[in-house]
Amino acid sequence: MSVLRCLGVPWQRSLLRLMTNRFWKELRLYETHQEEVSKPIGRYPIPYKKDLPFDIVELMEEMEKKTGFLPNIFKVLSYRPLEFRAFFAYYNAIYNKETGHLSRADKELIILVTSIANRCPYNVVAHSALHRVYSRNPVLSDQVCVDWRKSDLPAREKAMLEFALAISQADDITDDHFKKLEVHGFDREDAWDIAAISAFFAMSNRLAHFVNLVPNKEFYLIGRASNVKDSRSEPAAPKV
Repeated sequence: MSVLRCLGVPWQRSLLRLMTNRFWKELRLYETHQEEVSKPIGRYPIPYKKDLPFDIVELMEEMEKKTGFLPNIFKVLSYRPLEFRAFFAYYNAIYNKETGHLSRADKELIILVTSIANRCPYNVVAHSALHRVYSRNPVLSDQVCVDWRKSDLPAREKAMLEFALAISQADDITDDHFKKLEVHGFDREDAWDIAAISAFFAMSNRLAHFVNLVPNKEFYLIGRASNVKDSRSEPAAPKV
């Protein structure tokens, strides 16, 4: 108080100003948080958990427990339980299969580049995050998001992505497509895996566009520290 008196400033007025500034700052933070909470994540209503089938609630709770948050795709698809089950059953079949030569980083690259080509904000944000985790290379992931052809990706991955885009864009597939893959060690089974993932996410991209699906803000920070394992984001695909 003596410092304030020496400066000729009544301490009561300074204390009041300090408390008032803090109050308005906290109020603005609260209002921002409330606005984020109330902002819709899509065009369709999100069902209450109590109204959902038990198996869907169980899967959603398992996913939220493992990742620390519930990706918005789960909330939006719960509007149609039958389609929710079908979507994640096929996702599980093509993503969590134990055979083939595709790593999880490979699969995330296919999803990411397919989604970039289809201008799908939700899947670009979500799967660039997962590629950062599985590749452990956030710089490379950002390069891919800007222009994967000019990125530091090896020739193997670029050949894989060329094939994936040919599938998602419904190009005429010829024997030359398979030969280019074989040069880099991919066999016919791998080609099917690449095609299935790209085709499935081309559909997913269009569905996300239709419902105006908004990415979770948590995705933006996942995997940013290359020297820190982000274990919460490891379960990228739920097993159903």
